[in-house]
Amino acid sequence: MMYSQPTGYLDALGNSHPLHPRQQTVTSFTLYKYSILDTLSVQTTPSISYGWKRHNGSTSGLKLGDLPIDLMWRFLNARPERYIPALSLFAGVSMPTGDYSRLGRTQDGIGTGTYVFRAALTEQSTYTLPGQHELRLRVWGTFRRALTTARLRDVTSYGTDTGFRGKGQPGMSGQSGFSLEYGVNQKWVLAMDLARDWANGARVRGYDGKGKSVDFTRASTGDWLIAPAIEYSWSPRFGVIAGVSAYFAGHNTGTVISPQIAFNSVF
Repeated sequence: MMYSQPTGYLDALGNSHPLHPRQQTVTSFTLYKYSILDTLSVQTTPSISYGWKRHNGSTSGLKLGDLPIDLMWRFLNARPERYIPALSLFAGVSMPTGDYSRLGRTQDGIGTGTYVFRAALTEQSTYTLPGQHELRLRVWGTFRRALTTARLRDVTSYGTDTGFRGKGQPGMSGQSGFSLEYGVNQKWVLAMDLARDWANGARVRGYDGKGKSVDFTRASTGDWLIAPAIEYSWSPRFGVIAGVSAYFAGHNTGTVISPQIAFNSVF
């Protein structure tokens, strides 16, 4: 579960500006992962959100976002005694299940309307520090690219208005980063993520309500994210993690603070 609220806006030069009114969103994520083989698994992460903004209404109800489905292949097993990490490759597609076109409310636009290819390479390694404290390092890099183009009508998630007819496609995007998890004891863990996001601007083509040709590409965006957290596990199968993520640098993006809490279970 995550609550997010922008505290400002970073312009093209990275300068911060106040932002009013502020978009606020509550989002619930649930990760489902099924092991096919010891080294091959499939996973999906459906998300449900609700958003609101002063003087701009709210979503018409709980909204399902685009649905990612990924295959994960661990092609190198970890060997801590030789400092060899585990390496995994993710590949999948995000399905266009979120609302994006012919919106009754602008707040309802949370989808892209396109099938998006997703790929990632991840590294994970664990080290035993003095005092028998475990330190886990994770490093990742992700890439996303739209495979199709969305047909747009009227008010859409691409920022078009009533009467618009045309097409849109999100730009390529990705993320890279690392996380550290330090085991205080068998039940308590301190964690910290640091990541860099980037995205090319979406392209929109078509005709507005007056029949005027429209063809533009939005500005690219980028940001830096830090996310400290603390985790408590009362058994090997169950635990809870709570923290906050904050965007602290970038361009053409909001500076967002997002408190988060998650329940973990393994069966």
